Amino acid sequence: MIEIICGEKGTGKTKRIISLANDVSDKAKGSMVFIDDDNSYMYDLGYSIRFINVTDYALNDPDMFLGFLCGLCASDFDLEYVFVDRFENVIKADLGELEGFFRQLDKLADQHGLHIVLSVSKGEEVLPAFMGPYILK
Repeated sequence: MIEIICGEKGTGKTKRIISLANDVSDKAKGSMVFIDDDNSYMYDLGYSIRFINVTDYALNDPDMFLGFLCGLCASDFDLEYVFVDRFENVIKADLGELEGFFRQLDKLADQHGLHIVLSVSKGEEVLPAFMGPYILK
């Protein structure tokens, strides 16, 4: 399952995704990963959530990010939740060009029983149509 938390800059997306991660950590049966492009919020997460700063891994495009997620799944069979803050900064691509990526991401989530939550710094009205079904209300 993929869910998107969207909104313009300054609307509380990061607080919301951190809060969601911390709330879910009490109920999760598997492991959890929180991915960001800096260390700003590392200490706001519960101790059971693994924090990953993607700048340590030189990811340059959506395919590399998808491969990175596949590697996480391969190394941790219990991975249940993946949270990605500032998705556009992490993925380094135009959201309008990611329809194929989202199909692959959806397939990965289904195959491995992942719950993936992304925060996107755009209003719902300007997101590409293919992202509509994923928007978390």
